[in-house]
Amino acid sequence: MSAQGVASGQVRRPLRVLDLTLSGRWDPRTWPWWVQSLAVYALARVLSAVMLLVTARAQVENYWTPAHPSYLQFTGLMWDATWYRTIAEGGYPDVLPRGDDGLVQQNAWAFFPLFPMLARGLMTLTRAPWQVVAPVLATVLGAAAVVVVHRLVEKGAPRAVAARPGLPLATVGLVSVFPTAVVLQIAYTEALALLLIAAALLLLVQRRYGWLVVVLLALGFTRAVALPMAAVIGVHALTRWWSARRAGERLGLRTWAALAGVGVAAGVSGVAWPLVCGWATGESDGYLLTQGAWRGVRDIAPFGAWGYVSRFWFGDHAPLVLVAAFALVVATMVVPAAWRLGPELHAWPAAYLLYLAAVVEPGSSLARFLVLAFPLGAVTAGVVTRPPWARRAWYAAVVVLMLALQAVWIWNTWRLTPPSGWPP
Repeated sequence: MSAQGVASGQVRRPLRVLDLTLSGRWDPRTWPWWVQSLAVYALARVLSAVMLLVTARAQVENYWTPAHPSYLQFTGLMWDATWYRTIAEGGYPDVLPRGDDGLVQQNAWAFFPLFPMLARGLMTLTRAPWQVVAPVLATVLGAAAVVVVHRLVEKGAPRAVAARPGLPLATVGLVSVFPTAVVLQIAYTEALALLLIAAALLLLVQRRYGWLVVVLLALGFTRAVALPMAAVIGVHALTRWWSARRAGERLGLRTWAALAGVGVAAGVSGVAWPLVCGWATGESDGYLLTQGAWRGVRDIAPFGAWGYVSRFWFGDHAPLVLVAAFALVVATMVVPAAWRLGPELHAWPAAYLLYLAAVVEPGSSLARFLVLAFPLGAVTAGVVTRPPWARRAWYAAVVVLMLALQAVWIWNTWRLTPPSGWPP
């Protein structure tokens, strides 16, 4: 290129690109917070997709897919995804199916309707099949969820953010790479549930009780997690009352009415789907009977499953394992990083884990359920606050460990070797 060409500005375009890079405009640290959250989530989902594709190549023909299924077949049809597909395409049975022994068999009433109905609407609009629509829908809902999680940590845990700079994005990162976070791109309800739970907590923190009622009712048709949210609402109300009392003020009647309203909404949401199931099938306990069909022991008693399940896995060592697990959960909830969270973020994982212990038969699906205890990601990221190099080293180690565990979980749980396997 001639000196005249340089002087006349013919190289201005590449120099501008270089200037943009050097000026930091392409530096991810300068991106808006929501773009950073989506970028972290997208990178995590790409890594999970690679793990899924590698695992799919080893998948043999099974009940739901051919051998070596495609990505969309693997994420849209495997395991419970086909139950949701059945609901989206055919709805729920009018009568609970029973075997020759008279016991209720596994059926669609165990699965909540909001996610498959959203997918059904998109299937109608786009004419695309379930295995295309459902995984894409779940991935998009997961993206919306991590944006809300970022805002929730920012607004709901100011002390924790002050102690650990960058905590909202760090929490998004740990939620995105959690060992079972792959379900956020699979045709399951976790992505929608994560979005609604995070939105409910954010609305509670912001005291936007009217919209909170709407979200709570939607949650009641997504997952059976509205009852622990009622406990969080109770903690929120107690905190508001105590703060007002310390300031020498009193909560007005309108405030108490609003708090009572969201509490009632959470309670109604918690029992709405079992009531719908009972009304539609003519069996008032139809939902519990259906849930029992998936359990090793059909009798459902609070906390009762931990005894026989732990003995099955650990034999005579079961009591020690249970005590150790309980101690670990308690320790996680009482470390300084947990107390620095706001009351709502601190209360949710405590109430949710207690609820799981009471109602779930612990098995291979338990790891998947833990995705919804996402404030523990903020606790984990906030355990080490300084010096900066130690904080970064701790965070990097946790991310690597979680990704390694995710690869193990996908290979050993999502992949099925017929005729039996452990459901994720």
